Amino acid sequence: MSLFSFKSPKKTSSPPFDPAEEEPAIRCSICTGEQVAGFRNKRSGQFREVTLIRTPKDLESFKKDYGVEDLKKIF
Repeated sequence: MSLFSFKSPKKTSSPPFDPAEEEPAIRCSICTGEQVAGFRNKRSGQFREVTLIRTPKDLESFKKDYGVEDLKKIF
Protein backbone atom coordinates (compact mmCIF):
# COMPACT_ATOMS: atom_id res chain seq x y z
CA MET A 1 0.00 0.00 0.00
CA SER A 2 1.29 3.44 -0.90
CA LEU A 3 1.34 6.40 1.43
CA PHE A 4 0.10 8.59 -1.39
CA SER A 5 -2.75 7.51 -3.59
CA PHE A 6 -3.62 9.31 -6.78
CA LYS A 7 -7.19 9.54 -7.92
CA SER A 8 -7.73 10.83 -11.41
CA PRO A 9 -10.23 13.67 -11.57
CA LYS A 10 -13.63 12.74 -12.84
CA LYS A 11 -14.47 14.24 -16.20
CA THR A 12 -17.41 16.56 -15.83
CA SER A 13 -19.45 18.11 -18.57
CA SER A 14 -18.11 21.31 -20.03
CA PRO A 15 -19.54 24.44 -18.40
CA PRO A 16 -21.51 26.35 -21.00
CA PHE A 17 -20.53 29.72 -22.38
CA ASP A 18 -22.62 32.39 -24.06
CA PRO A 19 -20.98 33.60 -27.31
CA ALA A 20 -22.94 36.86 -27.04
CA GLU A 21 -21.26 37.70 -23.71
CA GLU A 22 -17.97 35.78 -23.78
CA GLU A 23 -15.25 35.09 -26.32
CA PRO A 24 -12.85 32.12 -26.23
CA ALA A 25 -9.26 33.09 -25.50
CA ILE A 26 -5.87 31.83 -24.37
CA ARG A 27 -4.16 33.77 -21.60
CA CYS A 28 -0.37 33.56 -22.03
CA SER A 29 2.28 34.46 -19.48
CA ILE A 30 5.17 36.43 -20.95
CA CYS A 31 7.54 35.34 -18.16
CA THR A 32 6.85 31.61 -17.80
CA GLY A 33 5.15 30.75 -21.08
CA GLU A 34 2.20 29.19 -19.26
CA GLN A 35 -1.01 29.09 -21.31
CA VAL A 36 -4.56 28.81 -19.97
CA ALA A 37 -7.63 28.42 -22.17
CA GLY A 38 -10.88 30.01 -21.10
CA PHE A 39 -13.37 32.73 -21.83
CA ARG A 40 -13.10 36.52 -21.64
CA ASN A 41 -16.18 38.56 -20.79
CA LYS A 42 -16.72 41.11 -23.57
CA ARG A 43 -18.04 43.82 -21.27
CA SER A 44 -15.90 43.57 -18.16
CA GLY A 45 -12.78 41.91 -19.62
CA GLN A 46 -12.75 39.37 -16.80
CA PHE A 47 -11.12 36.05 -17.78
CA ARG A 48 -12.68 32.74 -16.69
CA GLU A 49 -10.09 29.93 -16.67
CA VAL A 50 -11.16 26.53 -17.94
CA THR A 51 -8.08 24.43 -18.62
CA LEU A 52 -4.30 24.58 -18.51
CA ILE A 53 -2.71 24.04 -21.93
CA ARG A 54 0.36 21.82 -21.57
CA THR A 55 0.32 20.09 -24.96
CA PRO A 56 -1.28 20.69 -28.36
CA LYS A 57 -3.65 17.84 -27.48
CA ASP A 58 -5.02 19.89 -24.55
CA LEU A 59 -5.76 22.78 -26.90
CA GLU A 60 -7.49 20.52 -29.42
CA SER A 61 -9.56 18.98 -26.63
CA PHE A 62 -10.66 22.46 -25.47
CA LYS A 63 -11.64 23.45 -29.01
CA LYS A 64 -13.58 20.20 -29.50
CA ASP A 65 -15.39 20.40 -26.14
CA TYR A 66 -16.61 23.96 -26.73
CA GLY A 67 -16.94 23.93 -30.52
CA VAL A 68 -14.62 26.88 -31.08
CA GLU A 69 -12.20 27.43 -33.94
CA ASP A 70 -10.28 30.64 -33.35
CA LEU A 71 -8.87 31.71 -30.01
CA LYS A 72 -7.68 35.20 -29.17
CA LYS A 73 -4.37 35.40 -27.27
CA ILE A 74 -4.24 37.64 -24.21
CA PHE A 75 -0.87 38.56 -22.69
